[in-house]
Amino acid sequence: MNKFKVNISGMTCTGCEKHVESALEKIGAKNIESSYRRGEAVFELPDDIEVESAIKAIDEANYQAGEIEEVSSLENVALINEDNYDLLIIGSGAAAFSSAIKAIEYGAKVGMIERGTVGGTCVNIGCVPSKTLLRAGEINHLSKDNPFIGLQTSAGEVDLASLITQKDKLVSELRNQKYMDLIDEYNFDLIKGEAKFVDASTVEVNGAKLSAKRFLIATGASPSLPQISGLEKMDYLTSTTLLELKKIPKRLTVIGSGYIGMELGQLFHHLGSEITLMQRSERLLKEYDPEISESVEKALIEQGINLVKGATFERVEQSGEIKRVYVTVNGSREVIESDQLLVATGRKPNTDSLNLSAAGVETGKNNEILINDFGQTSNEKIYAAGDVTLGPQFVYVAAYEGGIITDNAIGGLNKKIDLSVVPAVTFTNPTVATVGLTEEQAKEKGYDVKTSVLPLDAVPRAIVNRETTGVFKLVADAETLKVLGVHIVSENAGDVIYAASLAVKFGLTIEDLTETLAPYLTMAEGLKLVALTFDKDISKLSCCAG
Repeated sequence: MNKFKVNISGMTCTGCEKHVESALEKIGAKNIESSYRRGEAVFELPDDIEVESAIKAIDEANYQAGEIEEVSSLENVALINEDNYDLLIIGSGAAAFSSAIKAIEYGAKVGMIERGTVGGTCVNIGCVPSKTLLRAGEINHLSKDNPFIGLQTSAGEVDLASLITQKDKLVSELRNQKYMDLIDEYNFDLIKGEAKFVDASTVEVNGAKLSAKRFLIATGASPSLPQISGLEKMDYLTSTTLLELKKIPKRLTVIGSGYIGMELGQLFHHLGSEITLMQRSERLLKEYDPEISESVEKALIEQGINLVKGATFERVEQSGEIKRVYVTVNGSREVIESDQLLVATGRKPNTDSLNLSAAGVETGKNNEILINDFGQTSNEKIYAAGDVTLGPQFVYVAAYEGGIITDNAIGGLNKKIDLSVVPAVTFTNPTVATVGLTEEQAKEKGYDVKTSVLPLDAVPRAIVNRETTGVFKLVADAETLKVLGVHIVSENAGDVIYAASLAVKFGLTIEDLTETLAPYLTMAEGLKLVALTFDKDISKLSCCAG
């Protein structure tokens, strides 16, 4: 069996991909993967089938086969060999478990090394604990400030210690259900201890040396600290330690206003703290389109959160329990005092203890592990996935990468990791959700860009909710009208963005959105309305009219 890659002209959609795959299947091709976006197909042919027959099949399907080349396949791993393991995984988060489960399905012998708590960031100290507390904060906030006349609601004092206890119980339950219980279910080895490479195919754990045919490094990332004078002497909080507090601080200063800083800052604002969000940039969420930044900033200010933008951090100091941040803003010196200081300025990969140089694994300028499109490091037997590569830091990306890498490392396939369409959600109130290209990114890629912006006060669901601060923005290719990006600030934007992801991934057009029925009084209707806004003034339309 030989593997080939052929360039193909004429494919414009996923339907075209299916036509090409069907044509190749008819001549006996196997393991076919086609992509209209890349204009190519990769497939395997039995030794007795000439490659010219594949070219002919593509041409007869009314597409144009171009250059064809033989691809060197990764050799299938000889399972159950002289090594201790077929696959040895360092880390125990989403990427690690996704990889382990698939490797077991291939029949591999799998070991997983973990120096701390099984489950990784998301379930233990990230997504799960923060989102359950965010929900508690939202309920407390709405109880004190609901938008409906006639509802007399109030909120008593928040018992943070009880909330943390309840949070910890949920974390423990999910860690057991989604991680610990699966170790016995799939029958792989959990090795407790810290791993470090001693050579290209061996690690040492607790003094014992373990070898493997393939390795996956999935050690994640941890909070990084900015270079601010005095910080090392401060009793500061990180995203981890903040969620362990038992008492709500009267005042909380947050250095950094990315998604972690905004979520946790708003959480404690909703629980009753006075919040100051501070950042070096002049614009909130500068990586997003201006309309998104403006909507989020407006919402935070309306809620009473203090924003300090364009700050130059001079130093920080602590006097007793009081923390002070000295900054210069617009040429003026300011001192921000608070009872607690949260530092949320990004994350760094957990690579320091791995002794990667012994294995010939190269890292980048931030010590992230460098990988190719197949998840391989500079040592072709060692792979890396998830936050340790400093790619998109989402649990679903890590799990996806872990699965693809196992197909390659254990299954012998040549699957590429495709992160061209990655939805992102910031769980503030209102929620920020985006997928695809921003307007600026689309222009940089050479598209003739057409955009539509719909204020949230034009979306019926937001109107009846009486929460109208937000926006829908759609970025499209002016020539083909294909949707290139969708960006939303609204309640439940995270629940809407999956539909938008499908639109971007599968090349749907503005017309596809406008001609698809959207349930009335759902936030998802905003997708249809923002698409209609390209050509119509929706303020002059009746309900549900298009």
